[in-house]
Amino acid sequence: MATVALQTVSKRFGSSSHSAVNSLSLDINSGEFLTLLGPSGCGKTTTLRLIAGLIQPDTGRVLIRDRDVTSVPAHRRNIGMVFQSHALFPHLSISENVAFGLKMRGIVGLERERKVREALSLVRLGEFGDRFPSQLSGGQQQRVALARALVFQPDVLLLDEPFGALDRKLRETMQDELRELSRRLAVTSVFVTHDQEEALALADRVAIMAGGRIEQVGTPTEVYEAPQTPFVYEFLGRTNAFDCVIADGRARIGDKSFPVENKLPDGPAVAFVRPHDVILRHLDDLEPSADATITSAASVRVVTVLGPKAWVELSLGAQVIAAEVAREVATQLAIAAGKSYKLQLRLPRFFQKEAKVSRPE
Repeated sequence: MATVALQTVSKRFGSSSHSAVNSLSLDINSGEFLTLLGPSGCGKTTTLRLIAGLIQPDTGRVLIRDRDVTSVPAHRRNIGMVFQSHALFPHLSISENVAFGLKMRGIVGLERERKVREALSLVRLGEFGDRFPSQLSGGQQQRVALARALVFQPDVLLLDEPFGALDRKLRETMQDELRELSRRLAVTSVFVTHDQEEALALADRVAIMAGGRIEQVGTPTEVYEAPQTPFVYEFLGRTNAFDCVIADGRARIGDKSFPVENKLPDGPAVAFVRPHDVILRHLDDLEPSADATITSAASVRVVTVLGPKAWVELSLGAQVIAAEVAREVATQLAIAAGKSYKLQLRLPRFFQKEAKVSRPE
């Protein structure tokens, strides 16, 4: 059952001819963790604000637990929200910050104290109730903001890039904690981010947005391994694009012909290949994988070693190709600038040339 349903909602600001959200429909299932992912300006934060009731749609409806809340103000929607800025009251203790929403709801006395203790215990801050925000680290302050959003048991938890201001290591720690907490509580959660790795790591499903619309919704595995549009393919990580022509179910890239698995009609097309699906081979390599190998020599331009991986940039004619290889493979092949290799392409994904890459307006 859907906890949240957006039904053809649209939102335009001021006299702009551009809709921040354009006829968007989306069902968010009970207990699931859904991530809204997209570039800046794609409409993901506007969508979150429409669910929260901070703004109202120009058209369409917002439903929470089958109740039409399109015109219901934010404070009557039973929504918990966490922002990138912690928005804590500096003059109140941690317990008083967490209790603030309960106070506004008229919950008093021992019940309020119990709920605050439970919420702080959930985020592992049970011993910090008497401290003030200035006495906590950035990660601890974000845990307080999360406890404040959860303390009144919201129907939906909304998170607007809550870890954007944290350093990488702390952000990864907070992601792990949020994932564990959301699954333990089974609270329906909507998380906004422009970080692809964060979205794929946290979500049960990902909704990828561009230009105020949803390009694709699916599990992290589905959207990464079976992207439905060129935009989704390009947005979810670095890629190589090859112009080609499809004829009789096959397409030629370089000097090799590849089968087109997704049954596209004949005509101009573009093939995408991830860098980790570009395999480098010595020019004299005669392994049986040659049916997927472009035998024309590709020349190495740059090699960058990043921990256990090496990023290799090559030239194949006028085209620049990126490959990601394990560090030990780079050592075995003695990959270095100026050397040439054959390229084996695994899993090319084809799209019609007319299917333009969607961009936010």
